[in-house]
Amino acid sequence: MPRWGMVIDLAKCTACQACVVACESENNVPCVSPEEAGRGRILSWINLLPEVEGEYPRVSMRLMPVPCLHCDSPPCILVCPVGATGLSPEGFVRQTFARCIGCRYCTNACPYTRRVFNWYRPEFPGEFQQALNPDVSVRPKGVVEKCTLCHHRLLKAREEARAANRPLAEGDYVPACVEVCPAGAMYFGDLNDPASTVAELSRSPRSFRLLEELGTKPKVNYLSEGEWSGEERKEA
Repeated sequence: MPRWGMVIDLAKCTACQACVVACESENNVPCVSPEEAGRGRILSWINLLPEVEGEYPRVSMRLMPVPCLHCDSPPCILVCPVGATGLSPEGFVRQTFARCIGCRYCTNACPYTRRVFNWYRPEFPGEFQQALNPDVSVRPKGVVEKCTLCHHRLLKAREEARAANRPLAEGDYVPACVEVCPAGAMYFGDLNDPASTVAELSRSPRSFRLLEELGTKPKVNYLSEGEWSGEERKEA
């Protein structure tokens, strides 16, 4: 059974936000007005969050792409009163929009603030209707939304592999954010496969996970901006 995960190399990331735009386009995420954004009601499923290092006057800041980390021990699942969210055998933290009652317990429980609440009925005026992805539903008002690691792409890749009478190979299933990254800073694959790129990078000395001390066991690993090993430099 695969266990899908991601690695983000902060030494390569240029904070261009191509991953943010690709995620919104792929998953029919509506834009909100400046007024609603000012109230913290942005619907983006992946954000670039600032991280400050050092002490004054030697202070540096970097931006980190943070999607849903699809934790192996997610606190958001424990607090949902209607079972609208759960952990799949393949490691996805799922969100069943039809079951969600909008209580936002999961939003408060997520230490990474990676869940957003849909305050209004989403609107896609005029020609934007033609740009909607038919493989992804448009969520109604009053539900909690989150990154799904483009799960619909996995279903399509499985169908294509089955039609070709072959197993699913590395690279067949890639989320939109990983596919469009111009710097090649994002990697995706099966963490249970020790030969996969993400499994190898997750064992790198530069690898770390956000708020790992909380015991959430996120499946998104980051590579720090420290020195690369010779093998990693050769791969890049």
